[in-house]
Amino acid sequence: MREIERNLSGAGLQIGVVLSRFNSDIGDGLLSACKTELLKLGVASDAITIATVPGALETPLLLQHMALSEKFDALIALGAIIRGETYHFEVVSNESARGISEVQLNTGVPIANAVLTTEDDDQAIARMHVKGAEAAQVAVEMANLVRAL
Repeated sequence: MREIERNLSGAGLQIGVVLSRFNSDIGDGLLSACKTELLKLGVASDAITIATVPGALETPLLLQHMALSEKFDALIALGAIIRGETYHFEVVSNESARGISEVQLNTGVPIANAVLTTEDDDQAIARMHVKGAEAAQVAVEMANLVRAL
């Protein structure tokens, strides 16, 4: 029996990050925690590419371009969708998540989805540092897992 162990070594990995600029304070917190964790895991600073998009709905398209470039071992989606007074929250949340999943499944490039969907700013602030760091861990672990297969 072959068991593939969890590998959180980022050495030699190329990681792409797509950050939504909408709700930028939350996005900046996610990005800070994500970058810190990637470096802690051994991903070289010059092996991290960060690109920004206007909002969560634009995220999947840029992830797709990055995945198809074959330059990245894993990708990370960062952003925050905070509930407002209209149905728009559901549309943006559902469609961005669907798009991110489609890119991952269609290209075979792992994507850590840390686009927060929260009821209010306080929930997003409470989660941004933990989720940013977790996204880095997921990206590194999944890149290594795919390599091991």
